[in-house]
Amino acid sequence: MVKCDEKLIAQHMQKLGISREEAIQLIEDDQAIDRGAKMFELDPELEKGAKKARQAERKASTAPVKREHKAKPEKAEICSAMMDGLKSIGVDEFTINNPEREFVFIRNGTKYKVTLACPRS
Repeated sequence: MVKCDEKLIAQHMQKLGISREEAIQLIEDDQAIDRGAKMFELDPELEKGAKKARQAERKASTAPVKREHKAKPEKAEICSAMMDGLKSIGVDEFTINNPEREFVFIRNGTKYKVTLACPRS
């Protein structure tokens, strides 16, 4: 006899409406099946169908979904306005990585990076 969890036995008894002995037998049978025991044999035709079902393609979509980038001209305007403001304090050297999102500048020998984010709300 396999050691059974009392909580699991009580759960089977309540949900399935079976006796304690039937619940223990059910748990033991489940454990035997998990270990590979064949509790019942299928006829050859059903066995072929079961084998085919087990070998069915289980292809999960793992490729990331590419969403279409919607251009936001107001972000480009904001970046441009920030660069204009920085020019007014003497910054001349800009590197634009993404016109709608990111630019880099150098002031007094220090490199700065500005990234504009528009979080969803």
